Amino acid sequence: MHRRKLVIIGAGSASFTAGLVADLLASGIEAQWTIGLVDINEEALAVADGLVTRMVQQTGLEVAVQASTDRCDILPGADFVVTTIAVGGRDGWRRDAEVPLRHGIYQPVADTVGPGGISRALRQIPAMLDIANDVACLCPDAHFFNYANPMAAICRAVNKATCARVVGLCHGVQGTLRYLCEKIGVPYAEIASLYVGMNHLTWITHLTRGGEDLWPRIAAVLPRLDSKDNPFSWELCRTYGAFPAVLDRHVVEFFPERFFHDAEYGKPLVDEILRVINGGDETWERRKRQARGEEPLEEGLFQRTLGEHEALLPIIASILADRHEVFPMNVPNRTVDGIPRDFVLEMPVTATAAGCLPTALPPMPPGILAWVTEALYGVEITVEAAIRGDRSLVVQALLYDRSVPDLAAAEALADDLLAAQAEHLPNFA
Repeated sequence: MHRRKLVIIGAGSASFTAGLVADLLASGIEAQWTIGLVDINEEALAVADGLVTRMVQQTGLEVAVQASTDRCDILPGADFVVTTIAVGGRDGWRRDAEVPLRHGIYQPVADTVGPGGISRALRQIPAMLDIANDVACLCPDAHFFNYANPMAAICRAVNKATCARVVGLCHGVQGTLRYLCEKIGVPYAEIASLYVGMNHLTWITHLTRGGEDLWPRIAAVLPRLDSKDNPFSWELCRTYGAFPAVLDRHVVEFFPERFFHDAEYGKPLVDEILRVINGGDETWERRKRQARGEEPLEEGLFQRTLGEHEALLPIIASILADRHEVFPMNVPNRTVDGIPRDFVLEMPVTATAAGCLPTALPPMPPGILAWVTEALYGVEITVEAAIRGDRSLVVQALLYDRSVPDLAAAEALADDLLAAQAEHLPNFA
């Protein structure tokens, strides 16, 4: 039986790593696996190593586990490389929210666009470029996937500035399709769909079941919706005839002129991000105890769950067996008219032994095309700012984003963000 190697960089994200490993252990893929764990944080790596080792031991499967703070020790021989890094960790993420908050800007997630997304990109992109160069050098034939945010900015930077080719994965489209199926009472497994956009603002444009157009069913549920059930996403659906993924908490950040204040349709924006960050702290403490053997492994760790990791093993299986199955992926544009070539789009992509191949899609409706193109040009400014370490481009990115009212506000916010994250921004020193 052929031995395969999966390397996880940023493995200290213990919940993601545990979910991915659980999927691998349950996948039934006919291969002997080596799992390589990499994280520059020694404590986080030890937790991931302990957790994965206990999971493997409990299943009794023949899976080898390697761990190192130096990715160059682990990357050689990799068949698949997955990045899920978070430069600055949850503390850095918290600052991405809190610094703009002092400037009157509220963000429910702060990891994609807006001041928080821009700040995160400035930290993440240089690290990802270093990783990508090592992947290209040490395992050039490996399939390279990224889960880290901001997705479009990271994938664009890697594909623009290195010879590595990365594909971005996110569970948002699948989650939104399941949400719509639940609303109309149709099994998720029976639908067909087309979708295109920028990650976290991807538009589901076609939805069918056995040839039946499902949009009339979706229109029929609109009058019955709870007023607090993602009202902005449904407003966009009514306006543009397509549904945005990934629902309000992400989508509103692309429309800051609509949400300058602390509430979005009566829902406090800032509560959402603090809840997620604090929840991550609690999960981390629990995973540490489990990794050290102080608590038994949760039964739920071994159950097939929905989440960020959910598509990777089916994609790997499709690649290894050359099944040509289709999944949402973030790839350089080659097939969508109206979007500049190489800008990163989230769209249906076929997983084959020859690589991940984007689908030819019908033209985007003009209203949707305008919003997506605008967002992607913002990504381009942010990517250049991160690559060059250029403060003036950070100011331009903030102005373009529309979260700030004028140049003075953009400059003040840029300086505060750069100061707050200075330890993680050596190229701005």
